Amino acid sequence: MKYNPLGRTGFSVSEVSFGAWAIGGGWGSTKDEDSLAALHTAAEAGVNFFDTADAYGMGRSEKLVSRLKREINSDIYIATKVGRRLKPHTADKYTPEAIRLFIEESLNNMKLEELDLLQLHCPPADVYYRPEIFEALDKIQKEGLIRNYGVSVERVEEALKVIEYPGVKTVQIVFNMFRQRPAELFFKEAKKKNIGIIVRVPLASGLLTGKMDRNTRFSKDDHRNFNLHGEAFDVGETFAGVPFEAGIDAVEELKKIKPEGLTMAQFALKWILMNDAVSCVIPGSKKPYQVKDNTAASDAPPLGSETMQQTALIYEKYIKKHVHYRW
Repeated sequence: MKYNPLGRTGFSVSEVSFGAWAIGGGWGSTKDEDSLAALHTAAEAGVNFFDTADAYGMGRSEKLVSRLKREINSDIYIATKVGRRLKPHTADKYTPEAIRLFIEESLNNMKLEELDLLQLHCPPADVYYRPEIFEALDKIQKEGLIRNYGVSVERVEEALKVIEYPGVKTVQIVFNMFRQRPAELFFKEAKKKNIGIIVRVPLASGLLTGKMDRNTRFSKDDHRNFNLHGEAFDVGETFAGVPFEAGIDAVEELKKIKPEGLTMAQFALKWILMNDAVSCVIPGSKKPYQVKDNTAASDAPPLGSETMQQTALIYEKYIKKHVHYRW
């Protein structure tokens, strides 16, 4: 496992880390014993950064990740996110008081006195233009409830705006073979300010594992069913916003250029890690075998320039028109 600095946080994090959305819920049924086995497998593979949120199973994910920390009695970094539980999820509901309450609840869920990294959870666009929110986070940080803070964003424009605030140390953003726009401008600006970049939705909700086809169906409690058109939250979180059939077509082309010896998931993760602006990628896993497959991407050989060029052409042909100017 390779490790990278997470911006100005002072953390050195595993470049393949762990996204804990799936173990909280929203991806079909899951069992806590399987989730804990996956978490332990990740730690054994060298993963030391775990990303969760209070909204993932209403604290279920946070509790599982913190249980791992206690059971292995080892230094790992836990990042959580708050804000998505606001109802309605509107900019006016984002207040210093609400954020503080969420932080206190997350600390209680995880039996911690301080959060390694607190992130606002994809707030509405107007929140990015309210300096008082970020001033409140500065105050909470000085009080010792959080060590660092950042923001999980939906759009490149939001990412560019939020790094104007000096206290923001990390940005979590969707970036993968199907969502390439962040590399055009945002990554360059983030590097100038030494912002840690956490890449989420790296496998486009499983599309980029190559294990799906047009006949694949999802259970009612899986967001790949109930959020297919953005009914519950931003559609960019589901299949990276790519129409399912277009994604299937693109994956079939990607399979033809996949380097020998790599699974499709490893190919997709390695593609992300080829960009040196990325601090870490956080694929989700519900089972140990998924963790083993994902973490092996760190030690895989770099992708060749021809493979990178062919990937860009496939994006241009099948995907760009659906997502590039939307996010």
